[in-house]
Formats: sequence, structure tokens, C-alpha cells
Amino acid sequence: MQLRYNFRLYPTPAQRQSLARAFGCARVVFNDGLRLRVDAHRAGLAYVPDGVLQKTVTTDAKLTPERAWLTEVSAVVLQQAVADLNRAYRAFFDSVVGKRKGARVGHPRFRSKKDSRQSIRFTNNSHFRITDTGELRLPKIGDVEVRWSRQLPTEPSSVTVTKDACDRYFASFVVEVAEVALPSTSTEVGIDQAVRTGAPSHRKVRAHVPDVLDVWCGGRSQAAVGADVDLWCRGVSDGLCKEGSSNKGASLRAGSTAGVASVSVLLVVERGDAPGPLGGGAAKTWATHRTPGTHDPGRPGRRTARSGRSTRW
Repeated sequence: MQLRYNFRLYPTPAQRQSLARAFGCARVVFNDGLRLRVDAHRAGLAYVPDGVLQKTVTTDAKLTPERAWLTEVSAVVLQQAVADLNRAYRAFFDSVVGKRKGARVGHPRFRSKKDSRQSIRFTNNSHFRITDTGELRLPKIGDVEVRWSRQLPTEPSSVTVTKDACDRYFASFVVEVAEVALPSTSTEVGIDQAVRTGAPSHRKVRAHVPDVLDVWCGGRSQAAVGADVDLWCRGVSDGLCKEGSSNKGASLRAGSTAGVASVSVLLVVERGDAPGPLGGGAAKTWATHRTPGTHDPGRPGRRTARSGRSTRW
């Protein structure tokens, strides 16, 4: 099983120039191969095979004065650009004949230096490696600083260096790991989301919705329900914020409904007596009520609705 691990790169100014050169060479080789196949199709000629295409746009092109600067980057980068083109054509053909599932894939398009994403790929053939100091050594680029957030489980088989629209650089490593089977179990738990019961399941686990929402279902007006919700939450918040209470967390979460736009209400999830890890006891969860007619700190300049629909659990 193959997994990808993405990490942030911090190249030096000189390394940025080398990466820009590699991005440009890969883009030119890709476009040259695409142009060769498009011209052959328009002329009524046969489809250019993958091997012939790669030799034409890489090996033979380096011998011409117009493409002699392709030798300034790693040959693996150019080969992988042609491989990307071949993969795009296979996806297009499979989509046309119906072998590929999902949305239809269009014909490969030419790459532009104005694209928001530029990328190149290095395989093991390019002899990239991670140094003892934790830097990523790329051929003809140098040792690039990597911000490691976790360890790689195995040695990577390839790395893709990407530059996004914000001039940030990332390295995406492909590693091969063994599949680990999850332990088998004889129990199953199915949870649904309802209106009158927050989270019912076949194990008798129920998270009850407050009674005020049951009143809403009884046909009361929006104004009446909104007043009841506000009064109910005001009572809950007053109970949590008793004078002299040392529970600052509860005080901050509850607050006063007269001056803030939201109140966090503590709900109790009742659990049935079914056996297993979900049986017995009670679980606590926080639900937020939006006070009608007050300012929302998270959305400056906007006010919450003045109706029962402004209540969110």
C-alpha cells in the first residue's frame, strides 16, 4: 500500500532559482510532447508511441541549440514530465471508451508558467536522499531545508516538489507500507441523526434534544419559541455562573445572554443499560445557542436573526 507524506520546504534564494529552472524545463518538455502528438493527429498520422516521444523531446532535443539548456536540470525530471503526459493521455482514452469511472476526463492541455501550481518529480533513479541533518538532497538543486512534522515509516520511492500560488514549496514523499488488518469484532453500532432525538442508535444510546424544540414541533410561533429558548438558556447560564464561582471556563462559555451572541449549554447524553462500552453512565456535551438580536463577535457588523430559527444545537 502506498501512502503520501507532505512536508513544507524552505529553499534558499539560489535553490529557488534552480527549482524555477527545473519547473520551466519540465513544462517545456511536456508541452513539446503534447504539441508533437497534436500535430501528428491533425496531419492524420499514427499516434506517437511513448518511447519515441520521450527520445524526441528529451534525448534528441538536448542536442539542438534551441533546447540545449535542458541539460541544466536532472534527466529524471524531464522523463517524469513525459510520463505525466503519457498518463494524461491514457486517462483521456480510457474515459472516452468508458473504461474509466467517474467524470469524463478531457484532452491534455498545455502547461503555462502562470499556472497556480508548478511541480516536478524525482524518483529513486535520480538518487535523491534525506541527509543525516534532515535536509532533502535533490540533484542539481542542493540540500533543501525540510520542516519535518513526523517520521517517514519507510524509505520513500519518489518525491514531488510543488510550488503553489503563494510561493510556498512542499515535498510529497511516496512510501510503501504493509497493510495492517483491523481486529475483527462481533458488535456493530449504527447511529442516525434525527430531530426529536439527537443521536439514536440500536444500542439505546440517545442524545435528547431540549424540550423547547419539542414545543417548536407542536406548532407554536417562531417568536414564542425564540422567547422560550432565550429564557431557558438564560436560566442555564445563570445556574452555571453563580456568584463567587471559581469555574472560569463555565463562566466564559455560558456568559450572559444579554450581551453576547452565543451561549454554550451543557447537555447530558443519557445512555441505556445495554452491555458493552457504550452502556451505563452519562456523557456531557456542549451545544451552542445563538441569542436573538445580539452582535456576533465572529462576524463583525452582523446581527443574529430574531426568531426561533436562530437557535442552533
